[in-house]
Amino acid sequence: MINFVKIKYLNNKETIHNFFWRGLQTFSKQGITFLIFIICAKLLSPYQFGVYNYILAVVFFLIIFGDFGISTATSKYVAEYNISNKEKLKLILFNSLLIIFSLSTVMIVLTLLFGKNFLGDNYVYALYTLPLLFLIPITSLYDGVYRGLKEFKKLALISTVIGIFSIPLVFILMQKFGLIGALISQNLFYLFLFISLSLEHKNFSFKLDTKLIKEISKYSILVGLANVGYFLYTRVDIIILGQFGFIEEIGYYEIINKIFQILILPVMILATVVAPNSTKNIVFKKYDYMRKKLLKNSFSLFLAGIFVAFFCYLTLPFVFKIFLSEYDPSLLVKILSLMLILFPFKVVSTYLNIGFITPSGLVKILTMSTLLLGIVNIFLDYYLIYHFGFIGVIYATLIVQFIFVAVNFIYFKKIIKKIEI
Repeated sequence: MINFVKIKYLNNKETIHNFFWRGLQTFSKQGITFLIFIICAKLLSPYQFGVYNYILAVVFFLIIFGDFGISTATSKYVAEYNISNKEKLKLILFNSLLIIFSLSTVMIVLTLLFGKNFLGDNYVYALYTLPLLFLIPITSLYDGVYRGLKEFKKLALISTVIGIFSIPLVFILMQKFGLIGALISQNLFYLFLFISLSLEHKNFSFKLDTKLIKEISKYSILVGLANVGYFLYTRVDIIILGQFGFIEEIGYYEIINKIFQILILPVMILATVVAPNSTKNIVFKKYDYMRKKLLKNSFSLFLAGIFVAFFCYLTLPFVFKIFLSEYDPSLLVKILSLMLILFPFKVVSTYLNIGFITPSGLVKILTMSTLLLGIVNIFLDYYLIYHFGFIGVIYATLIVQFIFVAVNFIYFKKIIKKIEI
């Protein structure tokens, strides 16, 4: 048994080590965000907590256009040129930064011009989040560079140190300024993270390469459109709820959604570790190996998802009663029960999209499915919310995401088979 475990470890040593460091980095980065979220849920009233999540949903929608797939595309090209062209590798960061800077500037200007019309009285809170329109895309870009270079250990250590350093400052700001303090703390965390990542990575050239910009932009457009579609069939729900006046209910929805984000992190980490290998397998045309690995791992992950969903169903209602007593526990449990049905399928979908489709250069699959289903989700949201109230948004989420998982899984297998032939 010991020899079997040892052999398995040696055969998968790189993946195991990268998974550990990527896991540490992701949990450190997401941990501080989750901590802010929990503190907000405890210190703010349910209505204020709803406003907080409503504003952040709008901001993250704008960030999609400020990044528009550049960070994901960068990770792909870094992994590719790290194998084939070391000199071109040095040009990626600077030229990607130019694109992000331009896009983020446009988003800030549009927010200042039209934000008041859309957000009304909540517009003032959006002003505190404007730095995020720069900081999050830029830190995502650096994250993509480190991932493409497989520097998971360095990325993990930076994120962990910044997270630990930020916690006391976040708590002080929250206690003193409440909702505004929570928004400011987000800015400070990403600012510290950006400074640290940029100081540690110096292997790049300040040289404009319009051909490279076009190359990155061409691929990133597909990723960006996929991200827009992804937002439309997942996160747009919050904005629509806000338009219907379900501000307090947004807080309930986000509590469950945040729990799901934490639960899905191990799969996201595994997928990002696998992603550079998927790019390499495409380069060396190991299509049959990719297909077999996807099927085998997806089955295992699906079973693990069922186990996690069942465990959460038994334990989380007690957690709600103890730590979120100021909220309606019956509504939280109702949302949780419906969303847990989706969880095993979401696990497989996350692994497929991040670990295989995107790094394989087949992001067109995601672009088409997310955009189409995103539009479907918007219509379902309005229709089901109108007929069933707040809970209608959960029904819409279940319907659309089930279709998304099935379509992407089947279509990816067919595309890989065609390429192989």
